[in-house]
Amino acid sequence: MGQYFTNEKLPSNIRKTSCIVRKNKFIFLTDNGVFSKEGLDFGSRLVLESIPLEEVGAKVLDMGCGYGVFGIVINKLVGSSVDMVDVNLRALHLASLNAKENHCDNVHIFESDCYSNITSKYNTIITNPPIRAGKKIVYEILMNAKNYLEPNGTLFLVIRKEQGAKSLISDLKTVYNVEILEKKKGFFVLKCIL
Repeated sequence: MGQYFTNEKLPSNIRKTSCIVRKNKFIFLTDNGVFSKEGLDFGSRLVLESIPLEEVGAKVLDMGCGYGVFGIVINKLVGSSVDMVDVNLRALHLASLNAKENHCDNVHIFESDCYSNITSKYNTIITNPPIRAGKKIVYEILMNAKNYLEPNGTLFLVIRKEQGAKSLISDLKTVYNVEILEKKKGFFVLKCIL
């Protein structure tokens, strides 16, 4: 079976899901071959409910956006300009459909393998890193975020304890000031300030 961080062709089976985040309803189209195709996953929900929205900033990068949950929710709740990137073309297509479905403004969706097509700097980068893609890719996303953050910019992410959260936190502290915003059911939501 294909992984959500590849472009392997799986039969399409688009379905509509909905969720409530911070008292706002969102509709998301999902499909085979994308992360969390059944709907909003626990880790992503924990990020969205934990991050201080007043600290998000005007320009946001949703790195590894999947079908667009972080970028769309942040755009609607905060009004930030959001770039949403992924390597998975099916996910990007769904993110475009979902941005329209949720009436987003000032959202830009494009393909990028990690930061390969990123030319801007951001106040905030938000990610649920693709752990199954391997440590090399995860570390490329997290450690290189510093090159795409404005001064005092923030990286928000979620990682599970069983996926190496403690060693990752230690490594992140070599680059960022790291704060654990939330710990629940083995998930850590991290705030990493440049």
